[in-house]
Amino acid sequence: MSNPSWKIGFIGLGLMGRPMSLNLLKAGHSVTVWNRTASRASEVVAAGAKLAKTPRAAAAAADILFTIVSDPPALEEILWGHEGKDDGALAGLGPGSVYVDSSTISPVMARRISAACSERNVRFLDAPVTGGDWGAREGNLVFMIGGEAETLRSIEPVLGVMGKKWFHLGPNGAGQTIKLAMNGILALQVDAMAEALAVVKKAGLVEEQLIEVMQSSMARSGLLDLKAPLMAKGEYKPSFPLRLMHKDLGLLLDLANQLGVALPATAAAREVYSYVKGEATEDLDYSAVMRFWKR
Repeated sequence: MSNPSWKIGFIGLGLMGRPMSLNLLKAGHSVTVWNRTASRASEVVAAGAKLAKTPRAAAAAADILFTIVSDPPALEEILWGHEGKDDGALAGLGPGSVYVDSSTISPVMARRISAACSERNVRFLDAPVTGGDWGAREGNLVFMIGGEAETLRSIEPVLGVMGKKWFHLGPNGAGQTIKLAMNGILALQVDAMAEALAVVKKAGLVEEQLIEVMQSSMARSGLLDLKAPLMAKGEYKPSFPLRLMHKDLGLLLDLANQLGVALPATAAAREVYSYVKGEATEDLDYSAVMRFWKR
């Protein structure tokens, strides 16, 4: 794959996938897309992408296929298709092609996909991302990658269009393991921040004062720059939806159970996320966990 322009399939044009695919088009790649809700593909098609009728057709048109969808059931349907229809993406991938999944799923599912790809002589990377929708728009995503190092090297120029950094973390499933562990930390950070802001508010102080002090302490983190000010204001436009963080916490707890690792803090935090998710009538950022204390 020395050619600077590749045929790329892209499935999943949501908050992250749409800007990722637009960046691939801007870089001069030929992009064929598919999305479960076809109308969401209109912006990408208007920018020059071809619209496939099925996941299989999107995969068949590609040297490299990317997927980024909401959860494991959605990905399973895309890859294996509907019973009796043979319309799944796996059936369309040609020998020697590369498949990259940037959804957040379980390491077990990543290894199952890897085995299915091996049977078809397809190279597979699990490559979940972090950076939010702003990182997707700016091409500043970070990829956490499991799979063969040689496969990663072969597609680095394409990853560089969408991301600023990527880490090769081990065999298939490693990318998903690191992503789930990291999201557990982010969820706990936001939950702890929400608790602390609630105490400050109840004490009659200004919430922003806590944020200002923390910026000069060991507690400083990116969370303070991006999430804490919005939490204090009660603004929760989704950059990373709460429903997806809730899903990821469930996947992390399942993984920990398989490994025999107790995660009491994560389990407690997921209960708070569950409450806010159940009460919400709109799509919210995961920082909206603050609503638990502002209700």
